[in-house]
Amino acid sequence: MLKVNKKIFIALFFSIFAAVTGVGIVVPLLPIYAHDLGASGLYIAAIFGSFSLSRTIFLPYFGRLSDKKGRKIFIITGLFVYTIISLAFLTAGTVNHLIVIRLLQGVGSAMIMPVSQAYIGDITPPGKEGFVMGCFNLSAFMGLSIGPLIGGLISDKLSINASFLSMGALTGIAFLASLFWLPSAKNEKKICHREKMPGSWSVLLRDRQMAGLFIYRFSYAACIGIAWGFLPLLAGLGFNLTGSGTGFLLMLGTGVSGVIHIPMGYMADRMDKRIMIVIGGLIATTGFFFFARASNVNNLIWGNIIFGLGGGISTPAIMAEAIIKGHGAKAMGSVMGLITMAHSLGMFAGAFVAGIVMDFSSLNHTFWAGIWIMAGGVILFYLSILQKKS
Repeated sequence: MLKVNKKIFIALFFSIFAAVTGVGIVVPLLPIYAHDLGASGLYIAAIFGSFSLSRTIFLPYFGRLSDKKGRKIFIITGLFVYTIISLAFLTAGTVNHLIVIRLLQGVGSAMIMPVSQAYIGDITPPGKEGFVMGCFNLSAFMGLSIGPLIGGLISDKLSINASFLSMGALTGIAFLASLFWLPSAKNEKKICHREKMPGSWSVLLRDRQMAGLFIYRFSYAACIGIAWGFLPLLAGLGFNLTGSGTGFLLMLGTGVSGVIHIPMGYMADRMDKRIMIVIGGLIATTGFFFFARASNVNNLIWGNIIFGLGGGISTPAIMAEAIIKGHGAKAMGSVMGLITMAHSLGMFAGAFVAGIVMDFSSLNHTFWAGIWIMAGGVILFYLSILQKKS
């Protein structure tokens, strides 16, 4: 039986964990930081959405190019850009500065996660897609769980600038790990056995299953964009939580999702992945009801736990389907680029829709918008299954 190359897996796992932890450190701080600079709901959405916008523009290009040129060069370049841009937060004095920094950070991000996922897809043996990707995605979810808590604690005990410095240090460590641990471009080709010419974009764009995966990923990411952008405001302004308290809230959702990724990945290799995706989406929708109807902090806690549970059930199945599609189309980087593009577009759209709703209605109504978006995504994904069966 084919086995995963452990050296590559460990190198990518550690690099993504360090990079995502660094980014997670500032997640609970940016909305409050921007609010203190005078940002309205729409400007807060712009700060979060600008990252997703630039990331979305470059994702298909870098994913496709990595199919032709190799993975390592894009991973180490993206991590280096991340490190430099992270330190630029120290100089931000206006909301517009934050938007520009996030735009540039999005370019670096477009080189990292989808190309790393494609690399993992390259070395994953058939029949193990859910388990291997579940194990790998644990790196990101661990980072997103630990990062917000660390960021809140550092901000409370030291300063927000200390949090930005911590982010830069961790992404720098990730850059060095990938630079020295990943195989050279020549050895990478021998290990991964990629096709010299990847499959065409037109095949992927016409595929109904690919469309269903894209729509679901978009909807779930839109809810993440709403939660990350506006849950800190609800927690801080509505229930007077500190930075560390808000960090703990965000840690709950990603932590629960990360913990069950491995068992859910194992299950995804043994049952219908599409059923897991639908069930996960319905559970995630339920989590947002707790946010929309929150009357105390316990509602926020349960909402995060339930939303994380839904993501933990559906995400390994989504990524397993993507790996299978990437192998079949001989375009792993392109497939992962599209899946990550759906994630970025979703976070961008979710943040902006929520920002508009907040400015013209109320903060609580932003979470009702998330309920409709997630429910719509589940329905459209289910319809794509019916179309495929017919």
